[in-house]
Amino acid sequence: MSISSLNAISPIDGRYRSKVKELAPYFSEEALIKYRVLVEIEYFIALCELPLPQLADFNTSLFENLRAIYKNFTSEDALAIKEIEKVTNHDVKAVEYFIKEKFDALQLQKYKEFIHFGLTSQDINNTAIPLSIKEAMNDVYVPEYSIILNRLKELSKDWANVPMLARTHGQPASPTRLGKEIEVFAVRLEEQFNLLNDIPSAAKFGGATGNFNAHKVAYPNVDWKAFGSAFVQEKLGLQHSFPTTQIEHYDHMAALFDTLKRINTIIIDLDRDIWTYVSMDYFKQKIKAGEVGSSAMPHKVNPIDFENSEGNLGIANAIFEHLSAKLPISRLQRDLTDSTVLRNVGVPFGHTLIGFKSTLKGLNKLLLNEAKFAEDLENNWAVVAEAIQTILRREAYPNPYEALKGLTRTNEKINQKSISDFIDTLDVSNTIKEELKRITPSNYTGI
Repeated sequence: MSISSLNAISPIDGRYRSKVKELAPYFSEEALIKYRVLVEIEYFIALCELPLPQLADFNTSLFENLRAIYKNFTSEDALAIKEIEKVTNHDVKAVEYFIKEKFDALQLQKYKEFIHFGLTSQDINNTAIPLSIKEAMNDVYVPEYSIILNRLKELSKDWANVPMLARTHGQPASPTRLGKEIEVFAVRLEEQFNLLNDIPSAAKFGGATGNFNAHKVAYPNVDWKAFGSAFVQEKLGLQHSFPTTQIEHYDHMAALFDTLKRINTIIIDLDRDIWTYVSMDYFKQKIKAGEVGSSAMPHKVNPIDFENSEGNLGIANAIFEHLSAKLPISRLQRDLTDSTVLRNVGVPFGHTLIGFKSTLKGLNKLLLNEAKFAEDLENNWAVVAEAIQTILRREAYPNPYEALKGLTRTNEKINQKSISDFIDTLDVSNTIKEELKRITPSNYTGI
């Protein structure tokens, strides 16, 4: 089963393996198998705790021995299950047989038919996968997201007082401050993350068609709906979806993927803005000894981290989009399309992680070129026209917008002198003229 980074088909397991290796315990084939074993073991323990009559005499002190099967799960165990699967041609049944072998070793043969009792494979998959996603989110995604968010907050404070020429439609516009423009992205990310926290991690658990048919026919007096909800919510920490068909309806998972996609889109927007600022010479980039920016042009220091991030987040979003659009759709009580699609759930997380790390790397290489900010502001005195005409409106000056339009909407160069000369022609008091002359592109930055 071993592959090297040089013969892997996916760059996630090849070129970028070092950037995504922390996702392997959640989304690899071995991880999926381990999560399946976890659910099967905890389900058996829950049946003992109910208890079912045939499990009433089970020695509860052995529960930790059972939990050790998944807590101490190894690659060798995963390989053993894959060997069983070669015979069964069914991945979840192979897990059941593996656990039965473990029961034999523990001298628990008497109880092993209650492994996977009354369940369908989707009761295992539709709990194991949401659990793996939830734990990957908490253990890997949220920490990486938080690093980017905190870095943006730091930069917004560091650059809070840096005046900057704004550009709307690519053209010079009312000045702003660099820190505020960075804060825009920080707040957008926070708001989407708050929505993310409202989405439950839901799981299906209810037998072959979601009705606990096999459970009910074997033990008609047990409240299996209550049991299923308690198991999913209290044992696994997920939300029990009920009623369902054979499979989870995936509506909540689709909402999760859509929100993750929006967060990625915000970071793509950030990547493109910073890339543009670099191209405008607003930022220089830290140079690392030995690095090459171009195979032909020795002078180049390219904003490749933001480009790498944009590309990877774009791939992630394409897959998140497919997952959220496809998973909630299944023919009648189920078809198999969700199964093969869900095997790719770690892929968009991998590309997202690569994107996050690339954006952070790029942000940490930025060097502020304040001289260029000042130069652009000085070269665009026309942007104070808005301020002047607004004060003139306040003073009930006739047709102020049109007066400023006549001054500035030309191909002539507008500078401090031409603005000052124009102010001198206005029929307003000297106090108002002094007020107008105090306005510069550098201090006309709003709140």
